Amino acid sequence: ESRQLLVDWNATAAQCPSDMCMHELFEARAAQAPEREALEYNGTCLSYRELNQRANQLAHYLVAQGVKPDTLVGLCIEHSLDMVVGILAVLKAGAAYVPIDPANPEARVRYMLNDSSVKIVLSQLQISNTSSVDTVRVICLDDESMQAALATMPDNNLPLSSLGLSLQHLAYVIYTSGSTGQPKGVMVEHRNLSNLLAGLISTFEVSAEDTFACFASFAFDISLFELFLTLISGGKTILVDRNVLLNLEQFSQVTRECTLLHAVPSLMNEVVDFKDKNNESFANVRALFVGGDYVPVSLLKRLKASFSRAKVIELYGPTEATILTTYKEVSAETLNHTGAVIGRGLQNTSLYVLNEAQQLCPPLLAGELYIGGAGVTRGYLNREELTAEKFVANPYFDAQNLHSSERLYRTGDLVRWLPDGELEFIGRIDHQVKIRGFRIELGEVEHALSLCPGVKDSVVIARDIREGDKCLIAYLVASKGEEELIAAVRRHLLECLPEHMVPSAFVLLDNLPLNINGKIDRKALPDPD
Repeated sequence: ESRQLLVDWNATAAQCPSDMCMHELFEARAAQAPEREALEYNGTCLSYRELNQRANQLAHYLVAQGVKPDTLVGLCIEHSLDMVVGILAVLKAGAAYVPIDPANPEARVRYMLNDSSVKIVLSQLQISNTSSVDTVRVICLDDESMQAALATMPDNNLPLSSLGLSLQHLAYVIYTSGSTGQPKGVMVEHRNLSNLLAGLISTFEVSAEDTFACFASFAFDISLFELFLTLISGGKTILVDRNVLLNLEQFSQVTRECTLLHAVPSLMNEVVDFKDKNNESFANVRALFVGGDYVPVSLLKRLKASFSRAKVIELYGPTEATILTTYKEVSAETLNHTGAVIGRGLQNTSLYVLNEAQQLCPPLLAGELYIGGAGVTRGYLNREELTAEKFVANPYFDAQNLHSSERLYRTGDLVRWLPDGELEFIGRIDHQVKIRGFRIELGEVEHALSLCPGVKDSVVIARDIREGDKCLIAYLVASKGEEELIAAVRRHLLECLPEHMVPSAFVLLDNLPLNINGKIDRKALPDPD
């Protein structure tokens, strides 16, 4: 059994162009087809040659300012062509970028600048005039004098050897929410990113014929998936403003060329609603990627029904293991399974389900997911204790296996192996609550709700009703205005869950509140009447 858990179900070893950084893979495409369309934003399109040359000029400028490997360069910029030029330029200069969303509160921006010790921030005039990036040197990419200076710079590629850059150097540091209240910077190396993108291209057969929409904020690592999957395959990326997402008619027009589409479940639900009323929309989509939050089976069923010719692929992964870790192509069998199946590991990924003593859990027994392999990142910036707590020695390290990693990342996610070697996601370990002595996994209740007829979306939380006494509250979005929905839901839950897992209160909402990255904002849920 341990061979099955350690070897057979972790047979993900694959060769990848691991001797090349991501920006080198892009440069190779620019050399092959320089006049091909690479990047489009608001009707303006850059060819591979134009995008590469603009990024090269900025990279040469940054090197002249003293930027070198493992130097951190801030990027505080709006969704734009300049954003992509900036990311590529920082990587080409050998440095690592730190994305800072201009919409962030001033205190958060200052914290990230101080914590990362960046000395240079790439930005735009409207941002630098109004934000808190004034404590460091700001280079405004839309400033006329700056553009004139960049025009005098060489536009050739910078060879890695001249920069002293290797795959072990940092590519980016991305800040994620911290349980202490302060965000923490995750340090990701070039080898992590190259392995992931090469694996995705191979697994999903991405080619120069593909077009991908990118609307994720660049402050979230999933933006790299949306941006560069096609740009290193010879395809095209379309940048979409986030305000376009508020108008599905406009969104469908902007993305009409797209063959690949990725979204969090809440947005994917809206896309299906629109597609059901406008059948010709999203006609070129061949693959739909959904993830970033719990994906209800009801949504997967709707996607398969509405996009009958497209593949539907569920994705899972934490930032600390480089964006994405597992994938599951949805089949009729998946839709019959009552749990949330997240599938198998991507290329060069090892997955371990361990108990509290770090022993292997047999199939069907729940445990914490530990991730090993090429995606395991360097750790948290300036947080040695937290890094040591979350990135642990691999008790199953195999020195004979080139793809075995010495370190594992503890996800805090509760999963279990299914008999066929796929993983089922149960929920967050910290989403386990105790009510009247019963240990309850909120994800299990949410999953049961997702199977209720008439429920389009749902979330369950535990609230204190008085000191030492908690109750479960379910928030529901009805698929259509159903008068008797709550009574029907309660009956359904009593049929499939023990009584102590049935929420005490149900609240009907028009929509679930979302945070900036499209995930459900549990803190914004209203108190029940």
